[in-house]
Amino acid sequence: MVKKLFMLLVLSIVVFADNAYERHCVPCHRELPTDLQGMFKNYLLVYSGEETVKAALRHYMRYPSKHISVMSDLFIDTYGIKQKLNISDQELKEAIDLYWEKYKVFGKLN
Repeated sequence: MVKKLFMLLVLSIVVFADNAYERHCVPCHRELPTDLQGMFKNYLLVYSGEETVKAALRHYMRYPSKHISVMSDLFIDTYGIKQKLNISDQELKEAIDLYWEKYKVFGKLN
């Protein structure tokens, strides 16, 4: 019963989400111990700039692999590698752009 309610909640979030980030990223990451902001920080540490972070995210979403993940081996061994994201290039770009805008630190520090 609880599983059915959870699945209904996730489905309703996906159906009624306002944008690609909310539809395709947020629901899957709710169950993980590291939030999307924490993962963003990992990408920023490894790739450092907007262009390289976005390119790395696009590549990883299309071709997920342990060898290119920025997550720790312990995290990957525990939670595995994500499934390939099967959405259009336009939706993927929108999701990544929104993700960048939500968590970027550039221009937010005084």
